[in-house]
Amino acid sequence: MNYAVIEAMTAAGLTADNLAAEIGVDPKTAARWANPGHIPQSRHRAKVANLLGREVLDLWPGILKRREPVWLRQWVDWERAAVALKWFELAWVPGLFQTKAYAQATLAGEPLSTSELDELVEARLNRQAVLHRERPPLLIAVMDEAVLWRAVDGDRELMREQCEHLAACARLPSVQVYVVPSSVGMYPGLGGPLILAELPEGEQVAHVDSQARAEVISETVDVAKLVVRWERIRGEALSRAQSLDLITKAAEHHGSGRRAVA
Repeated sequence: MNYAVIEAMTAAGLTADNLAAEIGVDPKTAARWANPGHIPQSRHRAKVANLLGREVLDLWPGILKRREPVWLRQWVDWERAAVALKWFELAWVPGLFQTKAYAQATLAGEPLSTSELDELVEARLNRQAVLHRERPPLLIAVMDEAVLWRAVDGDRELMREQCEHLAACARLPSVQVYVVPSSVGMYPGLGGPLILAELPEGEQVAHVDSQARAEVISETVDVAKLVVRWERIRGEALSRAQSLDLITKAAEHHGSGRRAVA
């Protein structure tokens, strides 16, 4: 338990219900703030700390230890709070499924120092903890088939391990993985990757990537358009069983050096 938060709530005479009403969130969300690793979204932290009569860092010192880039932190907060995530990737394995070696490979060639690279990889891997907590979000991931066959500088062992890890993740009770087969022609996913997060209060937010900095989107109209695009993308994918079979064949291909017939 986060005893600093519990003590502050007791001293302020506030319950999770009272606190939730003041902030405008679900009581279950407020209750989670007293658990280790659960930090209010950035837009709520200062108000919560003020109501509790404490400094933000006194309540959640772990904020200083965060490894992800500052611009990404709002999204990571939403990702941790989400009850459901819908993810599409055109060129990479989704970050929550990446092995350490694969994550390092996706950043190869970037103008980063060794320490900067290590911090970014560590931040990405730390985010994967959401898949293994007591109540993980439902994660529905869709990716283009080309992701499975694209080798990393000819390193088949790296890709074999990655595909095997992806298959293991796809078997988790809270995870669904779908693959858009190469037989599909043009489809909305060619416009680029996107992630949708459904928050406990029912709000939806989105994350879209580009060659420059990724963008976090919370405007209702814009998110609604991405929801429609997401559904169109998912509609082109194989079934879960067919997708898992294709992922397994890709792992075998990278392990043997011969491409399996899809």
